Amino acid sequence: MPPATPRAPGRIWEIAADAAGAAARLLEACGLAAALSGVETVLVKPNLVEALPPPVTTPPALVGAVVDFVRAAAPGARVVIGEGTGARRLETGEVFRALGYEALAREKDVELLDLNRAPTVRLRRPELGRWPEMHLPRVALEAFLVSVPVLKVHTLAGVTLTLKNMMGLAPPGRYQVPGHWKKSAFHEGMQAAVADLARYRAPDFTLLDASAGLPFSHLAGPACRPPVNRLVAGFDPVALDAYGAGLLGRDWREIGHIHALHGELGRAEPLEVTVPA
Repeated sequence: MPPATPRAPGRIWEIAADAAGAAARLLEACGLAAALSGVETVLVKPNLVEALPPPVTTPPALVGAVVDFVRAAAPGARVVIGEGTGARRLETGEVFRALGYEALAREKDVELLDLNRAPTVRLRRPELGRWPEMHLPRVALEAFLVSVPVLKVHTLAGVTLTLKNMMGLAPPGRYQVPGHWKKSAFHEGMQAAVADLARYRAPDFTLLDASAGLPFSHLAGPACRPPVNRLVAGFDPVALDAYGAGLLGRDWREIGHIHALHGELGRAEPLEVTVPA
């Protein structure tokens, strides 16, 4: 499956995170059910960079709400929760266990997949400067990919939202510098590295957890005060990240990977923001 083509460039939806049934209402308003028609596999990709609780990582309850929606919209589809943690000393299975994803998988009878160890496909795009070749999990290329990131800044990338969440796809066997965290090859030329990765595989749909927000670090608090208290969703990852950057007080034009992909994989402005009735 090629990288997603936004159905409505620049369009996103948002709802108060504490609204009753917020996630289901938002996903319904976006038209996700129609987009899932005929899909055989759905890969739900949270951000589980470390074994640290929300708001550093994606809450399992939010991923559970996505699984429930997908099951209802595409009852014949295989549903997989997949992540490849970036933790230096932990494996993805340990992170799944520590953060409640094993319990979620039992409750929902859904498959957990360690993307760090999944079979990969070699891809080539010689015109790309940072990654003219990439190795990515086959399942991520064949499935409808739903990204469920959290709202955070990042010291190297500026922000870590849905485009950077794709770094979880990168296998450590190819992208870990010995002695460093599992995706550490991305540290060199981070902005170009994230942009090129998205050119190989961007999410088909995103549900951003902006209920709290981390304005200073992607691995620690304090959270935004007051909490942002929003869920944001859409098919356009560039629009989603531009809007998310704004929620953190960042200008998307100063975030290299968003700026590079504006007009290519989506539209950072003008944005059309819809609030479900």
